[in-house]
Amino acid sequence: MNDTRTTRKACDTRETRGRAVADIIQLDGMAQRRASLEPLMQLVGDDLNKVNHTILDCMESRAPLIPQLAGHIIASGGKRLRPMLTLACTRLCGYVGERQIGLAAAVEFIHTASLLHDDVVDESDMRRGEATANLLWGNQPSVLVGDFLFSRAFQIMVADGSLEVLRVLANASAIIAEGEVMQLETLNNVELAEEKYLQVVTAKTSALFSAACSIGALIAGKGRAEEEALDSFGRNLGMAFQLVDDTLDYSAQQATLGKTIGDDFRECKVTMPVLLAFRRGDEDERAFWRRCISDGEQGEGDLEKAMALLHRQDALNDSIERARHYGAMARDTLGIFPGSEAKQALTDVVDFCIERAY
Repeated sequence: MNDTRTTRKACDTRETRGRAVADIIQLDGMAQRRASLEPLMQLVGDDLNKVNHTILDCMESRAPLIPQLAGHIIASGGKRLRPMLTLACTRLCGYVGERQIGLAAAVEFIHTASLLHDDVVDESDMRRGEATANLLWGNQPSVLVGDFLFSRAFQIMVADGSLEVLRVLANASAIIAEGEVMQLETLNNVELAEEKYLQVVTAKTSALFSAACSIGALIAGKGRAEEEALDSFGRNLGMAFQLVDDTLDYSAQQATLGKTIGDDFRECKVTMPVLLAFRRGDEDERAFWRRCISDGEQGEGDLEKAMALLHRQDALNDSIERARHYGAMARDTLGIFPGSEAKQALTDVVDFCIERAY
């Protein structure tokens, strides 16, 4: 199979090996929670540097706006969790080689493209404490650069040469798009069934976590059991990750992470804590949620009232309990793998995803 040199050729860009990785990876707020991700970062650090160089290579274009806009969102503080999962799962399965480098970059491109499209659809102004690309450059460039990144991801997949890897990542891309449409269909609906909301999360978030993990088994030539185990690990980890994200938006911990409290509320997003508080509230409380989320009519003091209602109905704690449930299932799926540094690092990732809520 092809190595990272083939991936770079597929991207058809000039050499950028000497550029500082720091240009595209800023782990904002990591100091407070570095310990919980430290094993994973140490495990895959060398490979992650190569992934970052590949990302830089593949952002090159004759259209200067593409690296400018794509670089903005890629440098805006993400943890590179999804590509790190690809690197760690590949090592868990005993693979020796460099195919994981290009494919981890492809995973990050799919994720970044979906964020660009998300922000346009949601009309978001801020992401990770920074102005969104659509606010700075407009909707049309954001959508088109997102399309460019999707295309780059597929170039990398084709260069890798594995139809099975292509199948997994292409399916994940289709599911993510499907999740976007499902979310549009449920927009601002505070009476949404919890099961329906979880379907959206599975599509929008868990699908890429799942693919990022399971391709590790494919690269290593493992059997169906290992592929399914990593697929399940990623899927359950993605669910836990999103449910904690839902909760953090209304948590004081969000401020300690350098992020703004209440972004989801201001954007009228229906998330798990809101669904639980609405379901458990009296008629006056439900009228409040309908006005603020369904009708989008918000005024001074409404965020504070929303947070008070969420605490009154224990919606935040119960959202975290749901995340713990998915986290436990994720840990269980690693049971078929022998003990190793990679297995411990992946177990630590589950703990990190949940404990960042505290």
